[in-house]
Amino acid sequence: KAFKEALILRKKILRGDVKSLEDEGLKKAADSSGDLSTLPLHLADLGTDSFEQDITLGLMENESDELQEIEEALDRIKEGTFGLCEGCKKSIPKARLKAIPYTRYCIPCKTKEEAE
Repeated sequence: KAFKEALILRKKILRGDVKSLEDEGLKKAADSSGDLSTLPLHLADLGTDSFEQDITLGLMENESDELQEIEEALDRIKEGTFGLCEGCKKSIPKARLKAIPYTRYCIPCKTKEEAE
């Protein structure tokens, strides 16, 4: 129950973060379309704007990936398989679940997966 509550809370936080990043990105896109007075006139400004947009898009992608992992963890709770490693089928230690409540693997299996 505690892990379910933690996952739901994290999901709410991430949805708010993704929404604010989307709003910020849309605002910048709207600001730069049509009105030439707001366009940066210096190449460095253009580079900065492009860099900031890349960072925002990267953050949105990471948070969207985490939201997907949380949804899958909530599904595993419903199915009764939450807390079982998908690699070795053993219980994932509670300390690992507290650190990453949506994890699907114990540390040895995750290490093995990353090495492949």
